[in-house]
Amino acid sequence: MTESDVHTLTGPYVLDALPDDERARFEAHLAECAFCTTEVAELRAAAVKLATQVSTPPPPSLKADVMAAIEHVRQLPPVVQDRPASPVGPRRIKRRSVFALAAAAAVVAGSGGIAIDQYRARTAAEQANQQLAAVLAEPDAHTVHGPVNGGGQATVVSSSRANKSVVVLRDLPKLPPGRTWQLWMMDPRQNAHSIGLATGDLTRVINGSTTGMATFGLTIEPVGGSRTPTLPAAAVVPLT
Repeated sequence: MTESDVHTLTGPYVLDALPDDERARFEAHLAECAFCTTEVAELRAAAVKLATQVSTPPPPSLKADVMAAIEHVRQLPPVVQDRPASPVGPRRIKRRSVFALAAAAAVVAGSGGIAIDQYRARTAAEQANQQLAAVLAEPDAHTVHGPVNGGGQATVVSSSRANKSVVVLRDLPKLPPGRTWQLWMMDPRQNAHSIGLATGDLTRVINGSTTGMATFGLTIEPVGGSRTPTLPAAAVVPLT
């Protein structure tokens, strides 16, 4: 790679798409190149804006189209001038740089699903696990387990002190099309209160402990859920 080529790595660097050796070389270059430093900052800002938009699944042909087009589009290195850059107004990002960033982001999305969606799902899972750990750490935490018909297990952790409950569903069997799991809490009179739907394994934090509730139930319902549980239930877990 020539010295001029290193200037073209700003987009892949922002997307964390460089191998370790090229990353180390580019970061050494970045420490001495004000142009690339500015462009990296601007591309990161652009990436943040892209991440806040609603994502939609790409068409199946997107990855192939991008990979074919990117062979003919090369990011130009910055033009080094003898005089310092004008302090009036921010420097505009080159159109080719933005295209390179967007194209690389599209390839990442097309090769493994929507990267933004994956990040959000991972963040939600991490937050749920942290909340689960917080409930388990309470001195009055109470845990119950029960099997799910067809395979899997339901666990309910509750703390009156934290006023939270956590439902954990693991290794659930796959449901047929048009069906979903529905979660219930039932009081001593067997009045059922829906606490949400699930399409598979989950860790869900519920505001409010199980105080006053007698049983956790899991049923198979039509997509969208039901007003009352469809019996027989897939799981019935006493909370005491």
